[in-house]
Amino acid sequence: MKRHLLDQTPDEWEIGSGPSYQRSILRRWVFAKRAPSFERMTSLPSSLRAELAGRYRLRALRAVRRLENADGVQKLLWKLDDGEAVESVVIPSEADPGSGRLTLCLSSQIGCAYRCAFCASGLLGFRRNLSSGEIVEQLLQAEAIVGRRMDNLVFMGMGEPLANWDSLLRALRLITAPWGAAMSPRRITISTSGLVPEIRRLADQPLAVGLAVSLHAADDALRSRLMPVNRRYPLPLLLDACEEYSRKKRQPVTLEYILLAGVNDSDKEGARLGRIARRLRAKVNLIPYNRVEGLPWERPEPERVDRFERLLRAAGCRVTVRRRKGEEIYAACGQLRLITPGDSPGGGESVPPSRGTQVLRPPHLLLVDRPKGE
Repeated sequence: MKRHLLDQTPDEWEIGSGPSYQRSILRRWVFAKRAPSFERMTSLPSSLRAELAGRYRLRALRAVRRLENADGVQKLLWKLDDGEAVESVVIPSEADPGSGRLTLCLSSQIGCAYRCAFCASGLLGFRRNLSSGEIVEQLLQAEAIVGRRMDNLVFMGMGEPLANWDSLLRALRLITAPWGAAMSPRRITISTSGLVPEIRRLADQPLAVGLAVSLHAADDALRSRLMPVNRRYPLPLLLDACEEYSRKKRQPVTLEYILLAGVNDSDKEGARLGRIARRLRAKVNLIPYNRVEGLPWERPEPERVDRFERLLRAAGCRVTVRRRKGEEIYAACGQLRLITPGDSPGGGESVPPSRGTQVLRPPHLLLVDRPKGE
């Protein structure tokens, strides 16, 4: 199988013995003009285009389904060259719905090895890492599908980004470089379940991206039950790494906290979480649980969520409560999972393969399915 062009940075591209400026032309075709094939790069010599097509893939993802929720969230299902599938989610601004700002939630792996007890992505285990090209292509194709640039990027889809270190770092370089997708690092957030060595490594990288830590419990016993990664990197090690990250990047981390009814939503747990948040000067993002078929957890009642939020605010913490967005099409936090075009949670019809190659011609390229009854 040919290598993806974006599995390398432009200075690594093998473009023969032609003039050096051809590398810059190729770069513009890929990132500025978003060419769907080498054949379309008409300002490059035909011999070079044929050489590139013989050596590289430019598109490894084929969009086979697009679902849109009533709240504007869109879930994109990509089929990969090896037959695997992965999902991305386009999310309108929650803080300011009228702003038109969009956030893209990217996947970094197919499946997940960390098996958090409440998350769908790990139910069928880990398949493989995505390459940097497959990561970046989610952004390039999603922008083509919606017909505009994304305002923010979050690595909160399928997989643990920091467990795919090399591909993540290369993807970040391609996404943030002025000659690349040119997105500000400040508009990018990396989410992790708590891989302490990689948090410290990320703190030493020059890019000042945001860090979101999936905490979900404020004591080691409960967190180890919900998140097996805590047995290897318990809270004292994790909190020290978060402090180091905040200090080196000069920005606070965000603590993600999924509220599970009767499990981690008590006043006692709220007090513990408040102490951690104050220590880290962290923002807390509360996420009432989103249902996952086959898992036993329940969402707390709204009154319980409100009380938990008030406890944190009274303790001097900055808190947001994430509204339920995309749940009906299984695009909400914790709901992305390994699927095939025929059995995707959320229903909807697959895009015929012959139309799947047209994903760069918005807006009439994919079916938009709304849940029944709307």
